[in-house]
Amino acid sequence: MIKDGQITKRDIARELARKYVRLTSEELDILEELLEQRKYAKGELILKEGEVCEHIYHIHKGLVRQFYYKNGRELTEHLAVDNSIVMCIESLFGEEPTYLQMQALEPTIVFLLPKKRLEEASVKNVNIHILYRKILEESLIISQVKADMLRFETAQDKYLKFCNLHPQVVLRSPLIYVANYLQMTPETLSRVRAAALHIEK
Repeated sequence: MIKDGQITKRDIARELARKYVRLTSEELDILEELLEQRKYAKGELILKEGEVCEHIYHIHKGLVRQFYYKNGRELTEHLAVDNSIVMCIESLFGEEPTYLQMQALEPTIVFLLPKKRLEEASVKNVNIHILYRKILEESLIISQVKADMLRFETAQDKYLKFCNLHPQVVLRSPLIYVANYLQMTPETLSRVRAAALHIEK
């Protein structure tokens, strides 16, 4: 585990290689050169509505919420913690302004992969291409799992599945955002959590 304050772009390149595809030293050099580090304070917006998403975001440490407005209400689209990838995929590939916003819910360190430069590198190098493809595949799978969970699961099963898949999110995120993500009212989530604790006992 990398200690706080000692993180380098090389460390992140190695983390991504361990997760997605084995890279040679030269390929790690390419990936390291692409990465850009950013730090965000708690509550700070990482991406605003109307901006174009030009990066894939690797969360090194922190908690990030993606949300949008509908009929004057904030709706939580996604919650992610350390060692997760986030992006606004429609804006990223359509190169159009996003309606999704990204916000740091904790002090957060992210490493950005610029899409255009990553694509240029992936054309020239097969392993960078595989890494890029696996990142996108992971994002699509996460989206599909969420869609199926919201469509087919009961309120209690949605909550238990979310706890199983994302335990750190449940522990660290304000429950109002968890309820919103699961398409429940806070009152329903409180009842579901109480029932789940009773079952565990």
